Amino acid sequence: MPVPTRRGLLAAGLALASAPAWAQPAGAWPDRPLRLIIPVAPGGSLDIIGRVLAKRLTATLGQTVVAENMAGAGSNIAFEHVAKARPDGYTLLVGSDVLAINPAIFPKLGYDPARDFVAVAEAVRAPQVLVVRNGLEARDLPGFLALAKEAEGRLTLASQGNGSLGHLAGALLATASGARWTHVPYRGGGPAVVDLAGGHVDALLVTLPAAIEQIRGDRIRALAVTSATRHPALPDVPTVAESGFPGFEVVTWQGIVAPAGTPAPVVETLAAAITAALAEPEVAGQLRAQAFEVTGTGPGAFGELLRAEVKRWPEVVRAAGARVE
Repeated sequence: MPVPTRRGLLAAGLALASAPAWAQPAGAWPDRPLRLIIPVAPGGSLDIIGRVLAKRLTATLGQTVVAENMAGAGSNIAFEHVAKARPDGYTLLVGSDVLAINPAIFPKLGYDPARDFVAVAEAVRAPQVLVVRNGLEARDLPGFLALAKEAEGRLTLASQGNGSLGHLAGALLATASGARWTHVPYRGGGPAVVDLAGGHVDALLVTLPAAIEQIRGDRIRALAVTSATRHPALPDVPTVAESGFPGFEVVTWQGIVAPAGTPAPVVETLAAAITAALAEPEVAGQLRAQAFEVTGTGPGAFGELLRAEVKRWPEVVRAAGARVE
């Protein structure tokens, strides 16, 4: 079977967008700028993928796609905003595993991830990385855990925020190791990495692309990654699994979602544009250089993943003892 080209994928999406079954608003879609909501502060991995896609979609769709950071409340401010937005294809969200995790972390939410969103396209995946400030004595994960046990809770371990995958990975690691620390939640990976490099916290569990440049610049030190195998960007850094915790694996997924009820032709057009952009060597190369694994799956497979993740996390969260702090 021939592999669809970028032009073919986009043409198919645009053809769907003009189908009579779509009750279009006045004028062809899109006829005005789009908003792409990024649920964290600038600098983190979600911010990176959001801005890359906003730039490419602007060129492809012929309308400006504005990347807008809307951080706070464990990303719930952004999630609720998009869930309640008009489902016309003009308000989109950079979603991630946090969208599926939050219902198990926060007791009351103004949205339901399975009911209030439609999957458009998964873009990337990446592991978390345990990084420490350069002045910390630990040189590997066992050394870090020993130091944490000696500190009896005084050591600080930051994350992207309450309910983030870094928060959850830290809770799982604490349960498995018996070590304790003080969790410090941030409003995204970017600010957390900056504070770690400045020595304001001791350690951080964060999505690898958010920290890769600081690691390469020797401003912070990587001790372990949470993928099943070592990451190509950090071949000398062991996994948590090989550092004494077999089977430990925590990997983030990130992609674009829209409010439920967004017309299917619009979703298909967006998905075609996104997957075509991710297939471009320049875009894929840029993302891989930032330590992302490019996936580029469409609405069907991404929707299945989102629904499966919503079912998966409550039990994991309970087992890990993660809670809002």
